Amino acid sequence: MRTVAMLGLIAAYMILGGCSDTEEQPPPAGTPVRIAAVTTGPAAPPIRTNGVLANADEFRLSFKVGGVIRRIAVNAGDRVQRGQTLAEIEQTEIAAQVEQARAAHDKAKRDLERGERLYRDSVISLEQLEDLRTQTEVAAAALRAAEFNRSYARIVAPYDGTVLQRLAEERELVAAGAPILVLGANESGFIVRAGLADREIVQVKPGDAAHVRLDALPGEVVPATITEVASAADAASGLFMIKAALDNTALSLKSGLVAKLTIVPAAATHSSKVYVPIAAIVEGEGDRASVFVPNEGRAHRREVRVAFIEGEHVALLQGLEPGEHVVTDGALYLEDGESISIAEGDAPVAKLYTATDRDSRAR
Repeated sequence: MRTVAMLGLIAAYMILGGCSDTEEQPPPAGTPVRIAAVTTGPAAPPIRTNGVLANADEFRLSFKVGGVIRRIAVNAGDRVQRGQTLAEIEQTEIAAQVEQARAAHDKAKRDLERGERLYRDSVISLEQLEDLRTQTEVAAAALRAAEFNRSYARIVAPYDGTVLQRLAEERELVAAGAPILVLGANESGFIVRAGLADREIVQVKPGDAAHVRLDALPGEVVPATITEVASAADAASGLFMIKAALDNTALSLKSGLVAKLTIVPAAATHSSKVYVPIAAIVEGEGDRASVFVPNEGRAHRREVRVAFIEGEHVALLQGLEPGEHVVTDGALYLEDGESISIAEGDAPVAKLYTATDRDSRAR
């Protein structure tokens, strides 16, 4: 009896074990993927160009008259105050010209006084007297011109600022109007001067938003506004010159720094296009591409048309609507209609499925 009972227990155990082995297993989980929402953005890509940073107000200062430079009191980088003397020219010749003009004026006045007495005595005619008066006026004008030139024999700072360039040296002979110093105003802020091609300039208008990056200040992005747009191309370069005023001048900026200017034309913001992460694009030829759209646990291939690529996103002409979702991580390993599972959090997608894995799941 004990043997019979033991055999019964063994038989029952084998029956239960056999049932568990043949019990239907749950279907394998779908391919783990990440998804992203379809968003909207500008209808045209930003315009990018390189330029040079400069003070908004820069002036080339020069002498009104030519001569030998006697003294230059400043160097590049020096800060100056309004009214400060920056440079002087040798005044020996200019002083002699003033004295000569004063002597000629004094003689003309004496001649006029003598002529008036002679006219009263009827010795000279009225016409001769008028000639003497004219000569006196001409001599007075020559004296004023000589004194004016003497006052411009030195360069005075027109405002508080910084000397950006020193273009001449002491004892040099310079012509009238030749630039000696370049001065930038302290409070005028900074601008970026840049050139655009014809296909770009037609999109840009004064007031368009922009931002500036500087190689000298990595990581800094300075907002800017387009202030000037040329109506004719530069004869030498063929480019249309623009100016962008920086909104923030609290940074330590210097004239001459290389700047990377990005412009967002206002016309591009009046309409919009849909954007998807570039990782969502799985195939492409020309402006044709494909993405996977998740729906009820499966990924369905969708044909789209590409407008342009902007950074890490792709703008589309058609194929998707705002609010839809696309597969990003794992999209390259999917087939149309494949079962998927959405990965949560920041954990990496579990594994990349090979064709063998996919076939085994299908079986």
